[in-house]
Amino acid sequence: MTQKTIDYYLSPQSPWTYLGHERFAEIAKAAGATINVLPVDLGRVFPVSGGLPLSKRAPQRQAYRLVELKRWSEYLGRPLNLKPMYFPVDGHDAAKLIIAVDGAEGTDAAMKIAGVIMRGVWVEQRHIADPAVLQAMLAECGLPAKRLDDSQSQAVHDRYEADSQRAIDSGVFGAPSYIYDGELFWGQDRLDFLERRLGTDT
Repeated sequence: MTQKTIDYYLSPQSPWTYLGHERFAEIAKAAGATINVLPVDLGRVFPVSGGLPLSKRAPQRQAYRLVELKRWSEYLGRPLNLKPMYFPVDGHDAAKLIIAVDGAEGTDAAMKIAGVIMRGVWVEQRHIADPAVLQAMLAECGLPAKRLDDSQSQAVHDRYEADSQRAIDSGVFGAPSYIYDGELFWGQDRLDFLERRLGTDT
């Protein structure tokens, strides 16, 4: 049987990515699928896709976003601060840390540190643009402290840029996005469709 592989395009400061992260991991595991963990720079994706940063969206859209976040948080039983202390926040260093961990320790470790980072923003009021916070998160995951230095390497920067371009080339326009067998599923609210799609390939 052909190995199932899902490209997982994420933004470490995205509340929607946070809400779907653990459920997505469970779905992929149950389906026997491997995950390509691909943090991307939405600052590069949005100008191509027509997306707007939160601060530039219409007030009605900003207000409705909070309504939907509350609904989904309650529905999924996942805690979430609607207006966390450190948001908006620059997610570049966190994204690069996930990439560095993925390159050295592999997918499971990358998924773990990504989850800790997102929970840090949306539940624990932690500042993920602070190197000391990222260092502490590595320790909490039992990962080498040197990954923080690795995350600032040219190789990691190049992969971040390449994966962001890969997202654009694949038609990704927001996070989280999941691509399986060429089919795009945008948003954690489409995980049911991804799960069913994976189930048809047995």
